[in-house]
Amino acid sequence: MTFYPRRASTQAWMSLTLLFFVGMAVVAVALYFTFILRNEIQVAFQQTMSGQVSRTAQTVAAAENEYDRLETIRDIARFSNLRVTVMDGDRLLLDIFDDEQIENASLETREEMELSIPGETKFAERDENGLHMYYAATKLENSGLIVRIGQSEPPLFALIQRMQVTLGVAMIMALLLAVLGSWIAAKQVTEPLKAISRSARSISAGDLQEIIEVDSRAAEFQDLAESLNHMSTAFREKIEELERLAHLQNEFIGNVSHEVRNPIFSVGGYLEALSAGNLTADQRRFYAEKGLLNLERLNNLFTDLIEIARLEFREDLIKPSVFDLKELAGDIYEFEIGKADEKGLDLVFESPSLEVVGDRARIRQVIINLIENAIAYSDQGSVRFTYRRHLDKVRIEVSDTGRGIPKEHLEKIFQRFHRVDPDRSRKSGGTGLGLSIVKQILHAHGENIQVESTPGSGTRFWFELPHAEEPFTESHT
Repeated sequence: MTFYPRRASTQAWMSLTLLFFVGMAVVAVALYFTFILRNEIQVAFQQTMSGQVSRTAQTVAAAENEYDRLETIRDIARFSNLRVTVMDGDRLLLDIFDDEQIENASLETREEMELSIPGETKFAERDENGLHMYYAATKLENSGLIVRIGQSEPPLFALIQRMQVTLGVAMIMALLLAVLGSWIAAKQVTEPLKAISRSARSISAGDLQEIIEVDSRAAEFQDLAESLNHMSTAFREKIEELERLAHLQNEFIGNVSHEVRNPIFSVGGYLEALSAGNLTADQRRFYAEKGLLNLERLNNLFTDLIEIARLEFREDLIKPSVFDLKELAGDIYEFEIGKADEKGLDLVFESPSLEVVGDRARIRQVIINLIENAIAYSDQGSVRFTYRRHLDKVRIEVSDTGRGIPKEHLEKIFQRFHRVDPDRSRKSGGTGLGLSIVKQILHAHGENIQVESTPGSGTRFWFELPHAEEPFTESHT
């Protein structure tokens, strides 16, 4: 006798079919929770520990002397509930956990401590003193210090195990109730339900374009199919919107956490330095100025992020009007000539009288961002601003004779926080958001920003605005 008999009642057929498919789903969910989900959580946990040990290593390395370094290690262990171990070559500086200093002569034999490449990070887990511990260790490139952090098994892992048991019981109960319900209702549910079931399985498997169709004159089945199709459409739209929002959120969190960390650490470092009692007036002024500079950089970063968010979600912020580019060019020239002179660059404006349609304040922001970007990445030569009639539009260009942009960066320069030269950009106070703001403003105008560049020869940005169909005469600023 096989699992599926050759002949049986409708109730038996539907119950056995439902039992099979729901059972497969139960097995799949159980396997997912048992293996895949736990592995994903462990990978994410390792990534978190990697970030923690990297930040800890940077903080320890930033200490001015060994005494400060030991105090820093104790503070980190005390406030983060981590076991922190620091070795200088073969010499153990400190191994501390829960305010207790640990002496371990065989520490260097631990697998996570066998680091041969600077910057490398290793992980390990094992049972120690009744605790299941997780470790991450890294070796600093400059100082050669080996920094290790360790923490006990997170409560999340135990919660996952309890969820597995609970989910298993719930799935078995749901399976039994589903079989009982199908047996009761099977007399009135035959071919139309099978058609709906097949389509529904396709949708649940990810084919959200699937249309549920039933070959039945029963109004209830027709209404059911129509309702399911409406629901599928609504879910598809919501899923797409959630995926978009999740992507924006992850990108925002990742970028902001990376960019904010440096100025915050810098401000903390300068404030800590200011607390020293043996500083001269010049040293205090130097540390205070550096701290204020980093605070200004942090403020600029959040200002730019708010600006991008407003442009992304509020198209009504763009208020088009007719304005003369010649008048705008004169305003921008006066604003930027001092910055160009400081670097010994020629700022050349070719500004005939041409009227365009756009948001004057936003277009001014676009042009200033492009010109300041050109000035920042040019060490000699000139920065040129030009525009000309092109069919029914006006093409606006900003070009320079600077270092140019490598080909592999051209498609990325409009992404948030992307920098061709990170060190140079941060020294100049740039947030890495200027070109992203340019792209968002022009996108709100229904226009695109274009770029071409030759490394060593310079870069040219251009975009277009609708021409206001007004006569013009050529002049030069």
